[in-house]
Amino acid sequence: MKKKAVYTIIIALIIGAIMLHAMTSCPTNRYKEISYPTPNIEPDTINEVRGVVLHHTAETESIDFSLELLTSIERKASAHVVIDYDGTRYILAAPTDVTWHAGRSILHGREECNFFTIGIEFQGNTLERPLTQDQIDSAIEYLLPIIREYDIPLDNIATHQMVRRAFKQAHPDYKVYDKPDITQTEYGRFMHALRKALKK
Repeated sequence: MKKKAVYTIIIALIIGAIMLHAMTSCPTNRYKEISYPTPNIEPDTINEVRGVVLHHTAETESIDFSLELLTSIERKASAHVVIDYDGTRYILAAPTDVTWHAGRSILHGREECNFFTIGIEFQGNTLERPLTQDQIDSAIEYLLPIIREYDIPLDNIATHQMVRRAFKQAHPDYKVYDKPDITQTEYGRFMHALRKALKK
C-alpha cells in the first residue's frame, strides 16, 4: 500500500475519533427547556447543592397554574424546575439559587433543606396518577450533570414528605403543615431509573 493511501486512512481515523469524542462529550438535551424565572429566591445566598428534594405540584391539569403558584410573590413558594407530563422542563432558578420549596425540613440531621438542596416539581398528583416516563427521563437528564458536578450522594435525594417527616420527628411540638406529596412508589421508580442511568 502506498504511503499516501496509508496517510489518508490515518487522517480519516483521527477525524472520526475527534468527531465521536465531540458527539459523546457534548450531548444535546432530549427534552425542551423553557426559562421561567421565579422571584421567590433567597437574596444574597448561595445554595450548597448537596441534595435534591422531589415534589409533585398536586395540580393535575394546567402547567400554567402550577407555574403561577411557584412564581407568585404572595404565595412565597418556588422550586428550581417544574417538569410537565411530556418532559418539558420549566427552569425557575439556577441550582445555586436558594428557592423556597422544602419549608421546615431535615435531611440526615441537617435542618433547612432549602439552603442545600435543589427542588424538583413534577407536574401532577402522584396520588392520582403515576409519573410519566418522560417526566422521569427529563428529570434524570436535568440532574445527571448536577449530581456529577456537585458529587451529590444518592441517599441525599429524598421526597418532600421524607424531609418534612424528619423535621416533625425532631420537633414533635412544632406545628408543621402536612400535605401529601410525591408517593414512595413513584420515588422508588425514579431512584431505580436514576441508578441505571448513572451506571451507563
